[in-house]
Amino acid sequence: MSLLRAAATVSGLTLLSRITGLVRENVTASVFGASAFTDAFFVAFRLPNLLRRMFAEGAFSQAFVPILAASRESAERAGGDAGLAATRLLVDRIATALFWSLVAVSALGVLAAPLLVWAIASGLRAQPEAFDAAIVMTRWMFPYILLVSMVALAAGILNTWRRFAVPAFTPVLLNLCFIGAALALSDRFDPPVYALAAGVVAGGIAQLAIQVPALLRIGMLPRIGLNLRAAFADPQTRRVLQLMAPAVLAVSAAQLSLLINTHIASRLAPGSVSWISYGDRLMEFPTALLGVALGTVLLPSLARARSGGDERRYSALLDWGLRLCVVAAVPCMIGLALMAEPLTALLFHYGRFTAHDVAMTRLAVGGYAIGLIGLIAVKVLAPGFYAQQDVRTPVRIALFVLAITQMLNLVTVPWLAHAGLAVSISVGALANAGLLLIGLYRRRAWRPAPGWPKFLGQVSGAAALLAAGLAVAVPRFDWIGMQAQPLERVALVLALVAGGALAYGLALLALGARPRHFVVGGRERG
Repeated sequence: MSLLRAAATVSGLTLLSRITGLVRENVTASVFGASAFTDAFFVAFRLPNLLRRMFAEGAFSQAFVPILAASRESAERAGGDAGLAATRLLVDRIATALFWSLVAVSALGVLAAPLLVWAIASGLRAQPEAFDAAIVMTRWMFPYILLVSMVALAAGILNTWRRFAVPAFTPVLLNLCFIGAALALSDRFDPPVYALAAGVVAGGIAQLAIQVPALLRIGMLPRIGLNLRAAFADPQTRRVLQLMAPAVLAVSAAQLSLLINTHIASRLAPGSVSWISYGDRLMEFPTALLGVALGTVLLPSLARARSGGDERRYSALLDWGLRLCVVAAVPCMIGLALMAEPLTALLFHYGRFTAHDVAMTRLAVGGYAIGLIGLIAVKVLAPGFYAQQDVRTPVRIALFVLAITQMLNLVTVPWLAHAGLAVSISVGALANAGLLLIGLYRRRAWRPAPGWPKFLGQVSGAAALLAAGLAVAVPRFDWIGMQAQPLERVALVLALVAGGALAYGLALLALGARPRHFVVGGRERG
């Protein structure tokens, strides 16, 4: 499968995931609004999400996928059943160690829920009922980390075998469970927001269940054993743990920044945590659609190129990812910045989500838009280090960026309130991407292919045309007042998005850019 086709597959399914995710946020905003209780849910959901990103999709995947890819490469070179058996044993022992470790973490999280909620959102204590609700929902949702971590393990295996479709589709199931719970169960709980916590648990079960048939088809369904000593004594398991240790620090830096920001937001005006969360959802749409798709495809491909000693292809893969990042992220930045109000109104301005909530969320979206290209580029650049089994360099950069972000908060939050948190994150993301790029260049892992100045000129020209068109068109409409005509608002927003994308694409073509310029040479075996 060509890398462009693989990236398109992942991106298409991620698009479906993000569309259902936006529907999920729309339903959440409409049914529950932005209140102390929705703040409580977002706080409670952030705790297992934090650990998921640290130990599952973040540090674990970064450590596990390169080792699994190298093991598979060795097995294929050796031939026969012995090499494949060794790879299966690696998967079984990693699964055993991960499963039982996370059982313990989940149990501790349930017991420590009051302390954890206080640590990340002590401001909720001003609303005692919301604070208590956050504790209850934390206890309900903490086992989600076990479910979704096993999903991450399965995704790592399937992506290494270049079976990208099922892992990319999996988040859709969480969103559907979320939506179903909000619509069908909200009147069965007191407070109604508990329905969302039930939806998260159901979504975790559904995500794990869909992985099983895909793993069976490639003969790599993990077998979880009881012998923890043997699992942790395995050299490959220890190697994964060694790589995970600095990776946990790297991911923890970003998540610690998120926790600090949540804590700060909980002390601002009621609804601030929700406004930041809704804005983050809009920002994550292009981040996941572009960055996650590229990172998912690049990591196993880079690991195989590294294992095979093909440094030229390694550099070409990174260059390909960066070009796609630039050509796609720049119009998304402009679109989010200039269409923050219509997009927020279209997605959330229903039911209990007021015009004031739209205005506050719009400010957060604008702050996030500043650093969108950095957030996406990190997803492309970080695998350049992970595939070399170098996690320490991204750790040092992440810790430095954490310090920058929190120092900026001292300036931006008194000035811009909750939107200042988004601005600080954006500046930190740009710094992170820049430092990663410099690091890859210095170690000669990436060398820019010919044509970058011309390419950047083409993108700049097309982006200027897009920005001018949106700057003229967007202010012509009363997006808040169109709440009574939702279909008209939908049609106008979609027309602006489609028209902007068409204008940008045609401008690129007129300036000489062609689709073949975004194809990396060669095909990889499945």
